[in-house]
Amino acid sequence: MLAVPVAALEPYVRARWEHYDPAWTSRDPAFTHAHITLLAPFLAAPSAADLDRVAEIARTTPAFDFRLAEVAAFPDGIVHAVPEPSGPFAELTARLWRAFPQCPPYEGEFADTVPHLTLDRLGPEVSVASVEADLARVLPVTVRADRIELHWYEEMNCRFLLGWSCGR
Repeated sequence: MLAVPVAALEPYVRARWEHYDPAWTSRDPAFTHAHITLLAPFLAAPSAADLDRVAEIARTTPAFDFRLAEVAAFPDGIVHAVPEPSGPFAELTARLWRAFPQCPPYEGEFADTVPHLTLDRLGPEVSVASVEADLARVLPVTVRADRIELHWYEEMNCRFLLGWSCGR
């Protein structure tokens, strides 16, 4: 998976992963649970040329600031933070998908991919309001998107693989 890390929300998101899916919580200190997905799934075994394409996209993408303030829920119950502006994320996803047409975002499950940072899932004890209350001291926050990371997801083995600085 290719993503932009969001360190400001890492403590909260990591705690939710530990609560729901401890086997999928990474022990790799470089791994970022709090992220905005750019392209997933990605290639299982990217070649050097594939990684060079990602590096070139990162190099030609200027770093940008975005704000996380709004908490919302998708119809499937995923509670998420909405990045503003979302356009730079949508453009990065489009560029990566053009570079890797065999990797449609979310395996083509959704007609329109919406940039977001997953926070939780609606349930008996979880609502948009409860997540907003949990994050009242964190949100709103302004974050700099200055890096693209490649993460590997596997039960008991989630880890950071590579990272590329944007605009350099």
